[in-house]
Amino acid sequence: MAVVSSAGNTEESVPEKTTALPLQPAEVELIHLFVQFSRAFGLPRSVAEIYGLLFASPHSLPMDAFIERLNLSKGSASQGLKYLQDLGAVRTVYVGGDRRTHYEAATELRKLAGNFLRRQVLTHFEDTGGALDRIAADAQGLPEEQIKHITERIKLLRRWERAGRHAMPFVLKMLGGA
Repeated sequence: MAVVSSAGNTEESVPEKTTALPLQPAEVELIHLFVQFSRAFGLPRSVAEIYGLLFASPHSLPMDAFIERLNLSKGSASQGLKYLQDLGAVRTVYVGGDRRTHYEAATELRKLAGNFLRRQVLTHFEDTGGALDRIAADAQGLPEEQIKHITERIKLLRRWERAGRHAMPFVLKMLGGA
């Protein structure tokens, strides 16, 4: 909030630490929209709620504001914020005179999509090889017909994994090198 001093200078004032306002209908709808998106990607509801509130807010918010407004536990809010920051979906904002850290939603779709793909998809590719090796080893105690079937499925999964690894750089490039 801008305040004009008696000298005519504009200064940032510290937001008042009062009871948080209830969510407005437009905020509820935006948050709900992000919760629906989060389901498609298997993300926790609290992550979507935090991002949705920050996305809807015209001002940056400290963590305690969305803990109160969204009725989140401090742990859930902290974990959600860390996830969103790691994803590049939320950034910190300095608010003069306020010792609390404030956050705002990042809105660059290419960057968000690229970071999501790197974090959610590429990390799973890294785990695939070892998992498939363990599955092959575990299958050795099964009847011959099942061993043959699982071996074929493992070969298929390895092809999918290779195709995904080859396609990912092109997808990321299409997203603008995000």
